[in-house]
Amino acid sequence: METPESTIEICPELMILDNIGGSFGVGIAGGSAFNFIRGIYNSPAGARLSGGAEYVRMNAPKVGGSCAVFSGLFSSFVCAMEYARQKEDSWNSFFAGAATGGLSSLRQGFRASCNRAVYFGALSILVERAITAVYKFENAEQNEEAFMGDAASLPPGVHMGQVLCQSVPGTFSASEAGSGSWFAWEWEEEGN
Repeated sequence: METPESTIEICPELMILDNIGGSFGVGIAGGSAFNFIRGIYNSPAGARLSGGAEYVRMNAPKVGGSCAVFSGLFSSFVCAMEYARQKEDSWNSFFAGAATGGLSSLRQGFRASCNRAVYFGALSILVERAITAVYKFENAEQNEEAFMGDAASLPPGVHMGQVLCQSVPGTFSASEAGSGSWFAWEWEEEGN
């Protein structure tokens, strides 16, 4: 018998609708920018701004809707995979990307659907790995900043290594040029 503490929350409430809304907004913004530029380019010289606005009015909602549908399918498949496998990992993203790509191109035929499923499965893994790398990089920077903040609060003459019970490396000295070490640097051991 499972207790409420041991169960994981598979798909947070309203996650799918939140992703759909966010993707619709991103699609509207990107579609507006792209279609405005396209409308300015394709309009005659006297009506460039109105032509850009007309392109945005006609095409930006289509782009936003397409992004929302794609995001809704992907989020639904991710939640379904998390429910079926009872774990949250990169494979859920791969299977959801493959299912979304395959389902979105089903009208072009079986072969096109399979090709697009493989493509979107691989793309979703690449995106997942890139997001993971960015999070690791951000966390490393935050940990370094916290470490440097701790070091800055130490009194003068006390090294962070002394606080953490680690040996403190020697310091550089350039007092004797050409003393046998490269670049005229030599190590001075602390305490000499």
